[in-house]
Amino acid sequence: MAPGSSRATLRCVSPVDGRVYVERPLASESEIAASLDRARHAHTRWRTLPARERAAACSRLVDAFVARGAEIASEITWQMGRPARHSPNEVRGFEERARHMIGIAEEALARIDCGPKPGFHRFIRREPLGVVLSIAPWNYPYLTAVNSVVPALLAGNAVIVRHSAQTPLCSERMAEAGLSAGLDPGLLQALHASHADTLRLVGSPGVDFVAFTGSVGVGRAVQRAASERFIGVGLELGGKDPAYVRPDADLEHAVANLVDGAFYNAGQSCCGIERIYVHADVHDAFVESYAGQVERYRLGNPTDPEVDLGPVVRAEAAALVREQTAEALARGAMALVDPRAFPADAPGTPYLAPQVLVDVDHGMRVMTEESFGPVVGIQRVRGDDEAVALMNDSAYGLTASVWTRDEGAALAIGDRVETGTWFMNRCDFLDPALAWTGVKDSGRGCTLSRVGFEALTRPKSFHLRLA
Repeated sequence: MAPGSSRATLRCVSPVDGRVYVERPLASESEIAASLDRARHAHTRWRTLPARERAAACSRLVDAFVARGAEIASEITWQMGRPARHSPNEVRGFEERARHMIGIAEEALARIDCGPKPGFHRFIRREPLGVVLSIAPWNYPYLTAVNSVVPALLAGNAVIVRHSAQTPLCSERMAEAGLSAGLDPGLLQALHASHADTLRLVGSPGVDFVAFTGSVGVGRAVQRAASERFIGVGLELGGKDPAYVRPDADLEHAVANLVDGAFYNAGQSCCGIERIYVHADVHDAFVESYAGQVERYRLGNPTDPEVDLGPVVRAEAAALVREQTAEALARGAMALVDPRAFPADAPGTPYLAPQVLVDVDHGMRVMTEESFGPVVGIQRVRGDDEAVALMNDSAYGLTASVWTRDEGAALAIGDRVETGTWFMNRCDFLDPALAWTGVKDSGRGCTLSRVGFEALTRPKSFHLRLA
């Protein structure tokens, strides 16, 4: 760049008050190349360490991260608008997932013995890939990143983390925790890069695997950028996650959990509940209770400890939800929540009242397109077959849930629903012991659980004939 010329910068505008909260220079081409070079050098030693030593180092990383939990939680609130009373949950979730993967790493990464064969010694070793690029979003900046970052390190890889421009401090805090844990500075790095430079990095020969969490459109761009190279790409994309409430459900439990599943984090969750199908026998009772609970939310400045519903990330995101809602109402849907009961609701701002729509159908965008905001549609159904057909009538398939007392029915229905995770009597939850994956436009690949290590390693077979 010529002397005196201005450098491109990243600006995080807080949805809390519209001010610039963080500003960082974007990495230049030479800085990106240097970051890759540091990662490759750090990987050469790290990969030779026993899995037990890598796990111990990662445990120290988690300790260092958790020690700054209060500061990290406050930064989450200011960067993306989550209520201060909820932001500490992300630190706890980061720790839970990381410690689970640390706890299973040595066994999960152990070589596979192929059994005895006279005169031979045969086994399969799980080899690290090299450099993993983790591209993380803003909505759950740590809970999404930890799914790939810690397992990648445990598997013997170096990691470069590129967070959304909305949450730039998150990659920095993770890298700082790595330094505090004594990791080589090149082993876990934060990178602030433009979209164009990030896509070029995806296609560069220095990257050996890409873990991306974000929108379907950007996911396709990442896949295209990697298409000229034979590397793995893990894609966790969008969702339009459904719930089905059967007539035998515990309605009090279902309502409480489905309200939280739809409106926690202002509905900005890829696995949040965006559409609910309720059996006709319990529809009216469910809807009445559901709307009543939604009306209890307190919308406002998320730094207020009494607020449990903060702004969405940007005014444009709020406008999309308002647009979907208005279209549904014009097509015959009915709104059950009066926005006037939420004084903080203000068109043109990220502050948006929660909304519950009934008399909806799949001719309305609110039931088919990702909303990613505090709105949910509730549709009456006559039975299991209709519910399954409607749940499957979607371009997405991340999670889905059924609310019933009948486990056999839950399993039978789950066999027919196109989804990555099938829940009974819970939703919007990730268990690190289970594979986190999606189908259709919700992406491909897998993180967490023992299975999650497979994408972050390559098998190497040893076939030794004894003399």
